Amino acid sequence: MPYTLSRLQNARITSFSQLFLPTDKAKIGMPLLESRGDRPLKMTFDDQLKALIFFHLEEHTSAQQLLQFLEEDDFARNVIAPEEGIKKSSFSEAINSRGLEQLSYIYQNLQADAVGRLPKEHDKLGDLISIDGSLIDACLSMHWADYRKGSRKAKVHLGFDLNRSIPRKIFLSDGKGAERPFAHMILSPGQTGVMDRGYQAHDLFDLWQEEEKYFVCRIKASTKKTCIKTNQIDPEGIVFYDSMVLLGTPGVKQTKKPLRVVGYMVDGTKYWVATNRFDLLAEQIAFIFKLRWDIEKFFAWWKRHLKLYHLIARSEYGLMVQILAGLITYLLLAIYCREQHNEKVSIKRVRELRINIQNEIRLASSSEVGSNFENSAISSCYANT
Repeated sequence: MPYTLSRLQNARITSFSQLFLPTDKAKIGMPLLESRGDRPLKMTFDDQLKALIFFHLEEHTSAQQLLQFLEEDDFARNVIAPEEGIKKSSFSEAINSRGLEQLSYIYQNLQADAVGRLPKEHDKLGDLISIDGSLIDACLSMHWADYRKGSRKAKVHLGFDLNRSIPRKIFLSDGKGAERPFAHMILSPGQTGVMDRGYQAHDLFDLWQEEEKYFVCRIKASTKKTCIKTNQIDPEGIVFYDSMVLLGTPGVKQTKKPLRVVGYMVDGTKYWVATNRFDLLAEQIAFIFKLRWDIEKFFAWWKRHLKLYHLIARSEYGLMVQILAGLITYLLLAIYCREQHNEKVSIKRVRELRINIQNEIRLASSSEVGSNFENSAISSCYANT
């Protein structure tokens, strides 16, 4: 006899439920996903959300593998899949044509939830947002993902909260998409954007100062610096330069507003960083830029352990659905690891969660078999009296 959802719940299938629980609050007020025709949806939004989270959590590498699990795996069939199962055509339609508005809504609310729950690791340094882009290999049939001849790529543009180690604003473009405009859209007033040399733009530096946005951005060593004021430095420290300057060639692309440039050396490499954080020590500016590498680590972890870049969608719409689902999965893991273990997300805890889910389904199976055996024995006893 197949195990029903109610029986699995009674058998204490709790780990996935604990992980998924914050979505209940995040869905409050969410726009409803409705069928566009007279027939009801074969895959509701809850079905879609659970399937996508399960896809990332269990490191599935294709839609075909996911669908096989939804049909054959006890846990997936009873807790994740719709009651009547899901066909490949229905799954593809759901991923590529609906749910984006609802996923965006949940993602924003989960962010707010995570911000409220997770501690700020570098609170004294302000609201630090690392900004970077990451390329996603696309199929040649994905014509919208232009990159170069014979190669298709999409690009994710992400803001990463360095205090709480969680993703924030997200945008998607083709592989050729310029990064600087997205930095302006990601950064909000009061936040400090932490960026590498590709984001150096003197007009944006001026604009951000007008909009009360802060930045710590590495610049090219050859960039011309017109010194206005020199700040005192520690001759024994890593910082060798700290001055208020106008950046760029006069009359060409020079900044209109003075900013600060900090130069420092680590392991024989010189770094030049432009910033309008005038309130911090030069060493603190150097430390903030060092934190920028956390977004690189996040991209690598996300790609390796949540299999984000194994595409199950080909349209731009569908890819954004998959990306948002991957980010939602990470936010749920961040909340889960903090609430259950008082830790950051780690592959150790993710593997532990996967093992717990499998152990719980085995317990449910064992309980069901034991119950059926006991009922059969009791019936046999009554039949013999």
